[in-house]
Amino acid sequence: MYKYILSFFLLLITVSSFSQDTKEEIQKKQQQLLKEISDLNSTLDGIKKNKKLSIGQLTLVQRKIDARQELINNINKDLRRLNEDMYQNELNIYRLKKELDTLKEQYAKSLVFAYKNRSNYDYLNFLFSANSFNDAIKRIAYLKSYRQYRETQVSTITKTQELLQNRIQSLSINKKDKNASLSDQSKQLGVLEDDKKEKDQVVNKLKGQEKNIAAQIKSKEKTRQQLENALQSVIKKEIAEAKRKEKERLAKEEADRKKKEEAEKKLNPPVPDTKTSTDVAVDKPKTNITSVAKPPTNPNRTYSPFESTTEGLNLSLNFENNQGKLPWPVDQGYIAVHFGNYQVPNTKLKGYMPGLEISLPIGSTVKSVAEGTVSAVFDLGNAQTVVIRHGKYFTAYSNMNGIAVNKGDNVRAGTVLGKAAMGDDGDGQIIFMVSNDKDVNLNPESWLRSR
Repeated sequence: MYKYILSFFLLLITVSSFSQDTKEEIQKKQQQLLKEISDLNSTLDGIKKNKKLSIGQLTLVQRKIDARQELINNINKDLRRLNEDMYQNELNIYRLKKELDTLKEQYAKSLVFAYKNRSNYDYLNFLFSANSFNDAIKRIAYLKSYRQYRETQVSTITKTQELLQNRIQSLSINKKDKNASLSDQSKQLGVLEDDKKEKDQVVNKLKGQEKNIAAQIKSKEKTRQQLENALQSVIKKEIAEAKRKEKERLAKEEADRKKKEEAEKKLNPPVPDTKTSTDVAVDKPKTNITSVAKPPTNPNRTYSPFESTTEGLNLSLNFENNQGKLPWPVDQGYIAVHFGNYQVPNTKLKGYMPGLEISLPIGSTVKSVAEGTVSAVFDLGNAQTVVIRHGKYFTAYSNMNGIAVNKGDNVRAGTVLGKAAMGDDGDGQIIFMVSNDKDVNLNPESWLRSR
């Protein structure tokens, strides 16, 4: 009986702890989403002040809708948790009441039994009526055990009553939390409808200003092409330099090998061939030739001239091994235009983004996402671009000013590169790209950690 009660108490504690952890996680996520929505609203307010409609504005509005929907889903998750907690609390209350009734009934029976046999339980009479000393010792032990049993009964009843009150109180809190969550859910659903109306308004404005938006896209396409051409030129120069260094390294290794071979010949001159057909064959001394060191091979991986050195290979592997875990180049900001082809809703306007167009406050700090070497710093339009080589991978950070690095500098993840400059829509903006040594643009979102 008491083992069952103890196990039941432990189960209650475990269930309660699990629910609390889940509640904390849900609340943390909710706070993150509310902050994101608040930041998005601030960014959108800044864009609206510029009175210059852009594709980025539509993207931000859509992101706000997505965040709002995620918030509602999070509230629904909290409601499911509360319903589960309420069910568990109601179940526990029922069980505890049944258990308490049983304990009280058992305790009452023991009291009745003790009253009916009170003469037998008179301590002194019970002891002195013993037939022997050993019998007296047994009676003392019996009385002690019975007293402990009665005390345990009282203690168990008290603890069960406390647990019952705690469950009742928890159930009351659950109901209040549920009412608050339902109210919040209703509020967020209403705001979501407003967000969707805002999106429709932006889409209609974009459609009405198709010529202006087309001019923006054309300007972006021109800048994009210039950026890609510049990046391609940087990569080609870097590849040519890497091949030149590799050629020099191999030539030096070959010269060292021949020099070593000549030295060994001088130390071990060839033995004249004086043997006849009946002579026992004499083995010629073997020349010990050192093989050229090669990087470790992986059949599923293509190696690059940039990886001919241990440093270059390590930079590549570090970049690869952190795919999906690289830090963002900015501490704040949101993707205005995603990687790849895009189309403005309800229009025929199309475009292509080779990286990520990130909207953020003007002057925001831009940082390197990984360890590497600055390959180039150049002007592009009214701003500047920094290109960093990470082994056989390249990252580009465009539309910046206040550049803090120079070509040839070694940087680490988090090294400040410069500040975000003003974009086409009048707000801060940077273009972030990821490429490889084959001049293939990669989706940056697959390399950056989730936010």
